[in-house]
Amino acid sequence: MIITNGMAKYNLNNYSNKNNKISREIKKGKLFKIITGLYETDPNTPGYLLASSIYGPSYISFDFALSYYGLIPERVSTITCATFNKKKRKQYNTKFGVFTYKDVPSSAYPEEILLKQENNYSYQIATKEKALCDKLYSLKPLKNLSNLENMLFNDLRIDIDEFKKINIKKIEKLSNLYHSTNVALLLKYLRRNQNE
Repeated sequence: MIITNGMAKYNLNNYSNKNNKISREIKKGKLFKIITGLYETDPNTPGYLLASSIYGPSYISFDFALSYYGLIPERVSTITCATFNKKKRKQYNTKFGVFTYKDVPSSAYPEEILLKQENNYSYQIATKEKALCDKLYSLKPLKNLSNLENMLFNDLRIDIDEFKKINIKKIEKLSNLYHSTNVALLLKYLRRNQNE
């Protein structure tokens, strides 16, 4: 269970020095520090369940989500998350894993996010279409469709069978929200291949 500093202090109302008591709970292995002011009671909690509590608003996307959906073959250990209007990337190295946060356009941010429940935790993750758009948005602009194809299948190593399951309607909806050359190329590529 995630516990904030305020919750921990509230539960320790009978103690005069609450900070010392929290430190003792950490030493005893009853509380596990995630970041300053945020604790977890179970040391085995998977990091992705904690991502939105560490820094937000945010949702899981980019490489971690692409791996989660089987679009890329690699197992991704860093939990990659999307934010908006934060202006700079953030990284947190914790005992629960490494978490990175970077911006996507605020117009695109609220679209195509799924709320998932797991073991009394809830977390938000991009759909596979959104995760792919977020990833392409984060890369330097590509010049043409052959550059895009090379990026997708050689550099990112996107699984072709999984790629074929991409919902073009979702990409059409999202492409207007990014104002990104790469996302526009993705839509063009999907339309061209759909017609073949």
